[in-house]
Amino acid sequence: MAHSCESKDFRESPHAGTWYPGTELELRQQITTFLDNVELHITGEISGLVSPHAGYIYSGPVAAYAYKMIQDQTFDNVVVIGPSHRYGFIGVSVDTMAGRITPLGTVDFDVDLARAIIACDKHIKYDPRAHSEEHSVEIQIPFLQIVQRELHLVEIVMGTQDMETCTMLSNALVKACKGKRVLLIASSDLSHFHTQDVAEELDNRIVEAVSQYDYQMLFNRLRTDSCEACGGGPIITVMMATKELGATDSKMLHYATSGTVTGDYSQGVVGYLAAVFYKAHDADVGIDLGFSDSEKQQLKDIARRSIEAAVKDKEQPEFKNMTGKLLEPYGVFVTLNKHGNLRGCIGRIIGDQPLYLSCQQMAIAAALEDPRFNPVRKDELDDLTIEISILTPPERITDFSKITIGPDGLIINKGYNRGLLLPQVAVEYGWTAEEFLEQTCHKAGLPSNAYKSPDAEVFKFSAEVF
Repeated sequence: MAHSCESKDFRESPHAGTWYPGTELELRQQITTFLDNVELHITGEISGLVSPHAGYIYSGPVAAYAYKMIQDQTFDNVVVIGPSHRYGFIGVSVDTMAGRITPLGTVDFDVDLARAIIACDKHIKYDPRAHSEEHSVEIQIPFLQIVQRELHLVEIVMGTQDMETCTMLSNALVKACKGKRVLLIASSDLSHFHTQDVAEELDNRIVEAVSQYDYQMLFNRLRTDSCEACGGGPIITVMMATKELGATDSKMLHYATSGTVTGDYSQGVVGYLAAVFYKAHDADVGIDLGFSDSEKQQLKDIARRSIEAAVKDKEQPEFKNMTGKLLEPYGVFVTLNKHGNLRGCIGRIIGDQPLYLSCQQMAIAAALEDPRFNPVRKDELDDLTIEISILTPPERITDFSKITIGPDGLIINKGYNRGLLLPQVAVEYGWTAEEFLEQTCHKAGLPSNAYKSPDAEVFKFSAEVF
């Protein structure tokens, strides 16, 4: 990846020193700090990312969520796709220079792959004017240099972003990349210079489409101006291509605005999104406690109706004629998500009353009383998904080799500190048993190795999750 001397065939990076630090030391330190602030993993084979492209002081902390995903993964090629901001043209341009120079060194372009993509369609070409000043692609490269040991890069700029162009480029990528382990990156910011409330309203429409892996929904919303993304075309293209190349799932990793990052809301804010597209690894979460589909649906109905009544400040519904396992005492957690992001989670570890009552109470508490979040608003109700975890009684363990990722959740008690993580959390983030113990300690506000302390008590439990 590194070269001893610069060449005129390597593209300079004109935004180094302005949009991001211009010296190797400063740049490396800044990106490393951003990455160190992210604790996130995905269990699966990653094939696509969405990452923002503003100046690093604004969007760098969000981009780090995307690039953290690929620190432990290797790829034959990385293809970065950005929109054209400075030069108007029809179609798509693929850079065929030898590579790019940043303060972190030089990066080789895979010119053979670039030419193979160009050969797929007459509307794909190399136009140097599309690349000479374009920041949307350049901004991604230093992050890649930090997280990838070997980097064989292709840079693409989209001049038009209609569905025909997105489909054409997606087909070309699938054809040229078939049989390779390729990472596709869509470079895009979201809404520009609205108030925080308006930005969130607009950007949530994009987050929803990305989280549902629905590129047609995203295109329709962008076409009707119900949301904004300067790189909407690159996002749609990456969604289409990664699906064709085998990805099965998408996840919104982080959303923020320039206001939430910097605290400056005076000139309006810009929205930033990090997301990932991946092929999920099969993993069994929790255990089967014998609840019927009817009982599960009853519990979900109880949770939703109770939340809606509480949020709308109406009288709580009464649930009568409960039967079977709904009358048994179980611990239960109710987890609320909005567009793939945690919105509240409260639970009762020990069952000391009928399950349906505990489920009702914990659902209300998750919506209104989780201290990490503001109470759920009426306008959020339709966007909430509800996950219910029915717990087995905790069992104290001293032999940590008996922890099994998937079936087991963990509790740690030490002094006045207590932390609990449900079984699905370790699966979602791809933790080992040791990492699961460390993260449970963090949840309790304890040092990572606190579970080894003689006065620490560690318990495992399982749950049926639906």
